[in-house]
Formats: sequence, C-alpha cells, structure tokens
Amino acid sequence: MPTISLCVIVKNEEGQIARCLESVRELVEEIIVVDTGSADQTIEIVSQYTSKVYSYPWKDDFSDARNYSFSKASMDYCMWMDADDILEETEKDKFLQLKQTLSPDVDIVMMKYNTSFDETGKPSFSYFRERWIKNCPKYQWIGAVHEVIPPSGNVIYSDIAVSHKKIKVNDPDRNLNIYRKVLAEGKLLDPRQQYYFGRELYYHKQYEEAVSVLEEFLSLEEGWIENKIEACAICAKCYYGLGREQCALNTLLRSMSFDLPRAELCCDIGKYFLDHGDFHIATYWYKTALSRPKNEYAGGFVLPDCYDYVPLLQLCVCYDKMGDRKKAKEYNERAGALKPYSKSYLYNKQYFDSLEIS
Repeated sequence: MPTISLCVIVKNEEGQIARCLESVRELVEEIIVVDTGSADQTIEIVSQYTSKVYSYPWKDDFSDARNYSFSKASMDYCMWMDADDILEETEKDKFLQLKQTLSPDVDIVMMKYNTSFDETGKPSFSYFRERWIKNCPKYQWIGAVHEVIPPSGNVIYSDIAVSHKKIKVNDPDRNLNIYRKVLAEGKLLDPRQQYYFGRELYYHKQYEEAVSVLEEFLSLEEGWIENKIEACAICAKCYYGLGREQCALNTLLRSMSFDLPRAELCCDIGKYFLDHGDFHIATYWYKTALSRPKNEYAGGFVLPDCYDYVPLLQLCVCYDKMGDRKKAKEYNERAGALKPYSKSYLYNKQYFDSLEIS
C-alpha cells in the first residue's frame, strides 16, 4: 500500500487549519506544513498534528512554496490541500480503498475539487485537480498564481472529492497584484497564466483590460481548449459589463470554434436571447444544453446545474412568455424534481397553482 505525505502551505490560518488536518490525519503517513509568515496561533496549532513544520520566506509565488513543501516529503506520494480544504466523512472510506488498491505504476491521481455549494450543501461547481502526485523531482509546480502540476505519465481519475470550505476572506487583490508584479519584472505569462490573469481582471471589473488579455489568449495557437472555451464565457461577461451585448453573443458563439458546445455556454447563449425576447431561439439553446453530455474528465470547470436544472427552469420561463403555460409548468416540475427546495421552483409552482393549470 502506498504512503502519502500531506503537504500544506499556510499563513494566519488559526481559524481553519485544525479542521483541515483533522479531516485527513488518520489517512496519511506524514504531514508537512510550510508556514509563510503567520502572526497568529497557526504554528502552535499545526504543531499538535506534526513536528514537520517549516518556515518559508514568502516570494509572491505559490509554485515555489508548494515545491518547497514537496521537497520535505518522504513518502511515496505527495498530496496537497489548502488550509480551508477538508475531506468529508463520506470520502474517507473511498480514500482508504484507493490506497489499498492503487497500482504502483500510477504517477498522478486526479480527484474532484468541490469549490461551491448550493443551499443544501450539494456541490454546484467542481473540477478535477491533481491531488496525489508521485514523489519524484520531475513533478514540479508551475505558475506564480493558480499553480499547477501538468499531468503526465500514468494518470488516473477518482471520484473522491476534496471540498473547499472557506471560512475567512483572503486579500481579494492578492492574485492580481502578483500578476502585476510578474509583468512589471518583465516576465512573460504562459497561455494558461494569461487566461487566469484575464479572469482576475474580470473579477476586479477591469473589463477593457480583461477583454484585451483574453482576446489575445484566444488568438494564440497554444492554450488548452477548455481554457479557451471558458475564456469565451468570461470575455462575454466583460462585454456585457461594457454594454457591448452583440460582442458578448459573438464571443459565446466563438466558443464552438474550439469544440462541441458546452451546456454552460448554451445556457449563456439562451439567456442572451431570453433577455432580448427571442423566446423561440432561447428554447433551442436551453434544449441544446439539456442534450449535452457532462464530461467531468475533460478537466474544465463544470457547473452541474447547467446540464439540467438551469435549462429546465429557463424553459419554464420561455414557454410561459410564449403563452404555453401547460408546457411551462411541466418544465418547472422537472426542475423541482431535481431541487424541490429551490426558491425559484417554489415561486413558479405557486404562480402556476394560482392559475389552476392542470
């Protein structure tokens, strides 16, 4: 059975680090904690879980810090988590079973990363990340922000999920400032980092610059297809923010020049036509969203609701607007079967009940 070193980098995480380490302490053989300058009780807390606590001078480079943490690991595989991540109880048996059955020729295990949740705690946003990485020098983190280990070798996928359950709010400008610093030093961003730089600009509502960065990224021959498709969605949001709605639609449609349509983009296109009163066209795109397969293994960000709940609810709206209340009610009931607690579904149900639609 393989052994695992858990590697965590921290700074001022006294409110959540114990929760993280407690969730995996019995599942791993070693815990490595790299502190990047805590001024609270973080070090005292992590010292209750491991003696392998190291100080690291922060250099505005997450890859460098993670590589340092991996360099201290002595087990077969390195596993990373953030201080606000946890392994839920429901995942622990699967975790142990994977350890017991893992082939020694596996280099990287990709696991789900649940980063957003609905009101019942069900994941509403998830994607796969490299989670167990064979402990050898060829696997190195790259990227000052949104760091990654490019998957290579024998890579397998597991449905085990790590959940990102943030308690405290980090500096919202941190990532953008790091990118600004990298560029000020005359360094070039690789395509992946350029994509994430554009995302950060969008988050900060710097739409003009975000469009410039993302359009340049989209024009490159290099770049991951999933990032390009997602860049179209983000770029469209920027165009909306700039009041350039036709450009937003054109960019959404451009996403299909890279691959078959994703349900997420179909929902965005459907919303454009819904907002413009073109209900027949909107229904086409929402029905297309319903027909698209959900490929969680492509590596991109997945919004599960865009494959069923969202298009069903929007089709309810479209058919109601077109005067077909019976069909509208049917779509609302289908949405309600997925999320009976949904406020939108319950509001619509009350509306249809008031009309006494059979």
